[in-house]
Amino acid sequence: MSSHIGIVGVSPEGAALFYRLIARHASRMRAPNDQPRISLHNEPLAMYIEAIRRDDWHSVGKLLRRSADLLARCGASFCLTPDNAVQHGVQLAEVGSPIPWLTMPDLVGEAVQKDNRRTVGILGTKLVTHSSTYQTHLGLRGIRVLAPENAEADAVDQIIFGELIYGDARPESRELLANTIQRLCDRGCEAVVLASSEIPLVVSQEESACPLYDSADILAQSAVERTMRPAGTRND
Repeated sequence: MSSHIGIVGVSPEGAALFYRLIARHASRMRAPNDQPRISLHNEPLAMYIEAIRRDDWHSVGKLLRRSADLLARCGASFCLTPDNAVQHGVQLAEVGSPIPWLTMPDLVGEAVQKDNRRTVGILGTKLVTHSSTYQTHLGLRGIRVLAPENAEADAVDQIIFGELIYGDARPESRELLANTIQRLCDRGCEAVVLASSEIPLVVSQEESACPLYDSADILAQSAVERTMRPAGTRND
């Protein structure tokens, strides 16, 4: 079995939340004496932000790959990152990687398609919601993706980069995100993809106007499922 998960951290807050998600799924899906090993490596967040602002995706890929190399040396049999903003860089980090990568956009696309959704909203940084990060993977499955309007997208961006990545969850931000989800539903969305690992700090299914697909939670469950497959099976 591939029982050693490697987490490539980008946002420390997002990586910490994701570690907890994996632990929760593992405790539910595997016996107490049969838990997977988990290793985490994180390059400084500022290095990622600087590279992204320069639109330098090769540098982003190199940072991700550096973590993957170190995780492989720790014994990880595969790796992943819960950070939505760097998914374009994952494609570069995968080339020649010593261990395979598990990627979020495809997994989210599979989950949405399985539920026969035709139109979904997406909530995250503007870099993610107004790019092809999810739109391509969902569009190829015949699923329409709607992003928040520009003013709302800017406000969500500010909340994520100004508050959530530091673990700050303000009541007014919770209200703004709830209203943003409501407006996406009013525009015809059957569900909303949470495309930020920190957004669950202020958004919950219980308070949402429509069903949610938490990208990090989907990735965490898939990672644990992968550790339960015999070595040598497809995508191992």
